[in-house]
Amino acid sequence: MSRAGGPRDGADSRSLSATSTREVRQETMLINMGPQHPSTHGVLRLLLELDGETVISCTPIVGYLHTGIEKNTEYRTWQQGVTFVTRADYLSPFFNEVGYCLAVEKLLGIEAPPRAQVLRVLFCEMNRIASHLVWLATSGLELGAVSMMLYGFREREQILDIFEAATGLRMNHAYVRIGGVLMDLPDGGMERIGDFLQMMPGRIDEYERLLTKNPIWLQRNSGVGPLSAEDALALGVTGPMLRAAGVARDVRRDEPYCGYETYGFDVVTRDGADCYARYLVRIEEMRQSLRIVGQCLDRLREPGPVMVDDPKVRWPAQLEVGPDGIGNSQAYITHIMEESMEALIHHFKMVTEGVSVPPGEVYVPVESPRGELGFYVVSDGGNRPYRVRMRDPSFVNLQAAPQMIRGGLVADVIAVIASIDPVLGGVDR
Repeated sequence: MSRAGGPRDGADSRSLSATSTREVRQETMLINMGPQHPSTHGVLRLLLELDGETVISCTPIVGYLHTGIEKNTEYRTWQQGVTFVTRADYLSPFFNEVGYCLAVEKLLGIEAPPRAQVLRVLFCEMNRIASHLVWLATSGLELGAVSMMLYGFREREQILDIFEAATGLRMNHAYVRIGGVLMDLPDGGMERIGDFLQMMPGRIDEYERLLTKNPIWLQRNSGVGPLSAEDALALGVTGPMLRAAGVARDVRRDEPYCGYETYGFDVVTRDGADCYARYLVRIEEMRQSLRIVGQCLDRLREPGPVMVDDPKVRWPAQLEVGPDGIGNSQAYITHIMEESMEALIHHFKMVTEGVSVPPGEVYVPVESPRGELGFYVVSDGGNRPYRVRMRDPSFVNLQAAPQMIRGGLVADVIAVIASIDPVLGGVDR
């Protein structure tokens, strides 16, 4: 027994000694999060390098939703371009339309009538609230606050009902046109918006009662995904992400358009520079948007035109809601079909050829729900753009994902991506 046991004990000792002197082998694991993962906001793919549950590195991979919107726009007339750009960031289509039309109007040297500008501001701010509601609903769902999915889409539905009544569509409206907007508010439109303004502040208060001091919400967001002001500026980050790091940059105030300089609102900032600070910024931004919409309603009490009085620019002309939807008014159809051959020829040429834009290049930024949305537009003097390029904030902000995710846990990746609020339609345009 003793002779049998001796060698075994000796062998174990030698093995342990060898293990202690051998360098311990370290390995990391590469995993794909997405593009099918529901928490990656559609078709975003993240290549994560993990040491246990700690993220060592993160590589965002995009392109799964590529639509070629910019290039398609270059092969259509200037007016048709609105139909394409509105589909980029499909959660905030009004901002795409406004940015594009402002760029073309700058090349043309024209300005939309005051009432049209007020309507642009009104629908953009309503759209900002709707977009933030989607962010709040999906973020809550992804982090376990399922009730927010129900509440967020409940209020968003009311906004989409207003959009549908005014534009005929719930999304991708093509409501903003070169020289103005498609048409004025429908009968009862101001009353519906006024009712929403009365209801919505209480709903935002309800969201805050559910989340702001909720211990689970705090644990999942506080200190998660840090991004300092210096890093945010170096990476070109804009919008709520930048303002949550304490930088008061807002295109509406710094480079005003559509008369934003005449509206009273606050640029919301926080100093936390984490997911929780981004939540606080977006919540308060919804309140500020309600404030702006209220001022818009006051200004809309005075009637006025919603399209420039230039027959070479304004198209479609004299629209109204009919039994089969929005289209040219019966009076206008009668005029071009029965009364004036010249008017018919002009209408035909506007539809088929469109307007010619003087040569030049411009860059026009607007403040979308995700940050600075810019349009770089080049004209060679023809009836279609020579070049259209979009600075989509979702694409730029995603650059910060590796910085925010590195060193955190796998579970934190969900919170970080939610706080960025990327829309892949804008990323893969």
